[in-house]
Amino acid sequence: MTSSRSSKRTLSMKLGTCVIRFDEPRVMGIVNTTPNSFSGDGLNGDIESAVARGLAMFTDGAAIVDVGGESTRPGAEPVDADLEISRTVPVIERLSKAYPGRVSIDSMKPAVAESAIYAGASMVNDISGLRDPAMLDIVAGHEVAVIIMHMQGEPRTMQDKPTYKDVVEDILRFLAERISAAEDRGVSPSKILVDPGIGFGKTVEHNLEILARLKEFKSLGKPIVVGVSRKSFLGKLTGTPVDQRMVESVAAALMAVREGADIVRVHDVPETVRALTVASAVASRGSPRRR
Repeated sequence: MTSSRSSKRTLSMKLGTCVIRFDEPRVMGIVNTTPNSFSGDGLNGDIESAVARGLAMFTDGAAIVDVGGESTRPGAEPVDADLEISRTVPVIERLSKAYPGRVSIDSMKPAVAESAIYAGASMVNDISGLRDPAMLDIVAGHEVAVIIMHMQGEPRTMQDKPTYKDVVEDILRFLAERISAAEDRGVSPSKILVDPGIGFGKTVEHNLEILARLKEFKSLGKPIVVGVSRKSFLGKLTGTPVDQRMVESVAAALMAVREGADIVRVHDVPETVRALTVASAVASRGSPRRR
């Protein structure tokens, strides 16, 4: 399953004045300005703390920092766009001045995305997969990068008995269609990334199958973003509460990279960066010789 115009693999991406290369896995740090983040790291509109967290993530090795102002945990209620803007834009302004081109807005609202772009965001992380035509126009018009994610349903209902004929094939079909819609609307093919949406309308088994078959998403020709950090399926596997899932999150990130992820979106940036450094050093040695 491929997008007819998108089979050529994107090896690098220009974000504002900087270029992100995908010759090695990259880390995207998560800054939540919400009071009700599923991961327990929400900063409830505390601008100074959010900026400090984002700056620390860059220092610790994050290539991109993703700023969000609305919880997308299962059952979450939507928030007003103005509130979301008030939570995120001041943070994005400060971070993008320090690290131009390396700040993303996590939102599915066109008004929020555009305000964030004016504040310095060079990437839009849209969990709804650009289903809103206005978002397509904003991304295309401002020539920013976009992460097209798959979600079955919407946050309030996505975990109500998610069902697929074949979870990977169904997601590939959705992403290919949304890539085509974006390119038809004028979004540059070189500015598109894809995310299979771990935990967004998926069971534990669905999530594990997606990770095990992640290489199949390379057929889309786009950089692959994976967010497994502190997700509930990890807690179901090990029995740990959300604030104690760092080990599980790093392990899942390493597996995602091994199976083809170009960017892993994480809360625990320094631990993930160090783990990826070791994994990359081992992988660079190649397969051992047979004797």
